[in-house]
Amino acid sequence: MTYCNPCLVPMGEKGNARRHLYEEAKELGILVRDEAGEPYMMPNTAFDVAMLDFTNPEASSWFKGILRGMADEGVSGWMADFGEGLPLDARLHSGEDPVAAHNRYPELWARVNREFADEWKSEAGEDEEEGVVFFVRAGFRESSRWAMLFWEGDQMVSWQANDGIKSSVVGLLSGGLSGIPLNHSDAGGYCTVDLPLLRYRRSEELLMRWMEVNAFTVVFRTHEGNKPGSNCQFYSNSRILAHFARCAKMYKAWEFYRVQLVEEAAEKGLPVARHLFLHYPEDRRVQELTYQQFLVGTEMMVVPVLDKGRTAVTAYFPTSDGGSWRHVWTGEEFGGGHRSGHGSVGEATVHGFQAEVTADVGCPAVFVRVGSPVRERFVRNLRDLGVI
Repeated sequence: MTYCNPCLVPMGEKGNARRHLYEEAKELGILVRDEAGEPYMMPNTAFDVAMLDFTNPEASSWFKGILRGMADEGVSGWMADFGEGLPLDARLHSGEDPVAAHNRYPELWARVNREFADEWKSEAGEDEEEGVVFFVRAGFRESSRWAMLFWEGDQMVSWQANDGIKSSVVGLLSGGLSGIPLNHSDAGGYCTVDLPLLRYRRSEELLMRWMEVNAFTVVFRTHEGNKPGSNCQFYSNSRILAHFARCAKMYKAWEFYRVQLVEEAAEKGLPVARHLFLHYPEDRRVQELTYQQFLVGTEMMVVPVLDKGRTAVTAYFPTSDGGSWRHVWTGEEFGGGHRSGHGSVGEATVHGFQAEVTADVGCPAVFVRVGSPVRERFVRNLRDLGVI
C-alpha cells in the first residue's frame, strides 16, 4: 500500500524528481486559484501546497492518470489523505461559492479515487485479486457513497480520552452512527510530541493494547507515526512482533463474519463495529457508554483495555434480549442476570449487569453470543491458528 493526497508542491529546487506534477497541473489550469487567478498556495507544516480543483473534470482525468501509474507499479491500495482544507476564499473552475464547496470537496476527492478503483476492477474482469482499495479521512454527507473505507485521522500516541486510544473508539462508534460503516484507526496512534517539556511517545504497552482494539475493526493496520524514531514500533522487539502476529491471527479468525458484515454495511448502512445503543437503545447504562466497549455486528462484543497498567476491565452485559455471552478465552458464560465461573459480579441493573473480567495482554476481553454459529467457527479458527 502507499499514499496520495490532492495537494501538490512546487519541485523546482528538487533535483531528483521524475515528474513535476505541480508544474503540469499549473500548466493545465487545474489547481485551485486565489483572487488574482494564481494557484492558491497554502502552508502545510514546513512548505506550501496547492490543491487540485476537482470541480474541473480535467483535474479528475489527470489525477486518475497518477493513480494508474501507481497501480501499474503494483500498488494495491492507498491512503487518500487530506481533502478537508479547501480555502474559504478560493476561486474554483465551477464558479461556485467556496464556502459551500469546502464541505463538498471531500466528496469529490473520494469520488475520483472511487471512479479509478471501479475502472481498474472493471478492466481486471473476473480476477478479484486485481482490485484496489483506498481509505479517506475527510468526509461529508455523500462520502460513504464514494469512499471504500475510512480511517479516523491522526490520534495522539497516548491513553487520552480527548485525542488518544480512547478517542479512537469514540470516533469508531460515533462514525458508525453517522453513516460511516467501514472505519478504523492507526494502531498505536500517529501524532508524537518529543520536546524537552512536552513528551508524547508511543509505549510498548499502548501499541499492544491498540493492536488488540484494531484486531476487531474492519481494517488491522499499524502506522509508524510522524516521528518513527520516538515511537515503539511493531518491529521494535520480538515480544511486540509476536503480539502483532497474535492480533493478526485474531483478525484473520473472524474474516468469515467480517465479510458478512461488510455486505450488510453495503446493503443497510449498518457499521461493522457498533455502539451497543443500536441494539439496546432503551438501556440507560448503554446510553452512558462512550469508549468502554462495542459490538462487532450482533454476535461479538469487545471490552478493550484502554488504560495504562490495567489487566482487567469492567464489562456490561445487557439482558433485555434474554441472551448470554461466552468469554472467548475462558469459556465463562455471562447472562441471565448471573455469571458462571469465578469472580465477582457487579450490581444488577434494570436491563443488565456488569462484571470485572481479566484481560491480560494478548487475551483481550472478547465475548461471543451463546448459541451463535459465529462462536463455534470463530473459536475453531482461533484454535487452528494457534491463538487458543
